Amino acid sequence: MDSEVEGLLALQEDDTKIQELENRRKALEPRMAALDKKRESAAATVTRSRAAVEAEERRQRELQGKIAQHKSIQEKNLAQFDAVKRLKEATAAMAQVESARRIIAEDESELQALSRRLTEMRAAVESSEASLAEVEGEQATAREEIETERAEIDASLEVARAARSGKTGAVSKTMLGKYDRIRTRRTQALYALRGESCGHCDTAIPMQRRNQLVVNGEIDVCEACGVLLYRAATA
Repeated sequence: MDSEVEGLLALQEDDTKIQELENRRKALEPRMAALDKKRESAAATVTRSRAAVEAEERRQRELQGKIAQHKSIQEKNLAQFDAVKRLKEATAAMAQVESARRIIAEDESELQALSRRLTEMRAAVESSEASLAEVEGEQATAREEIETERAEIDASLEVARAARSGKTGAVSKTMLGKYDRIRTRRTQALYALRGESCGHCDTAIPMQRRNQLVVNGEIDVCEACGVLLYRAATA
């Protein structure tokens, strides 16, 4: 067998190994993505719960300020009521006092309801944080296994690529260029003749070109599918 054919076959064998390793590495991505998606969902729940609590706490502070303001006004109304002497003025002052009392009562009732909601919402935050921690705990081993497998594959890829690089010198630059271009489109670039046909697409190879492969050990290109053809030693 021609030395260049042997060189290409060695390269192709290495490229097959490299492709298998790259496929194994790529297969890790959906597994990690699924873990990320589950964690992101749990984290998003925590974020929403915290944001809801913060919004209610702002509302609580605003309502407390509003109540304090109304109580201050109420104190002034009561002072005015105590100071009035005439019945008409007393009636008007009492109306203001009663109106302020109703407003304060409504605000305090709303504040109590808001406080109850906050208690429930804070409990929901704690629950979502616990769920996130549980997810992260469950995923710790799986993530470690994936990262370990990825590191092992990367190490194997480095070795395989170095081995492949060391074999390119056995092939001419022109032939290597053809081979690499075909490899960008196909998983395999080099095929042996199968009888009188291309070993890849079964297209019949003209006798003259076939004789060149057989007699001279040349490497040719299949005009039908574009792969490289050679004559195997047993062909």
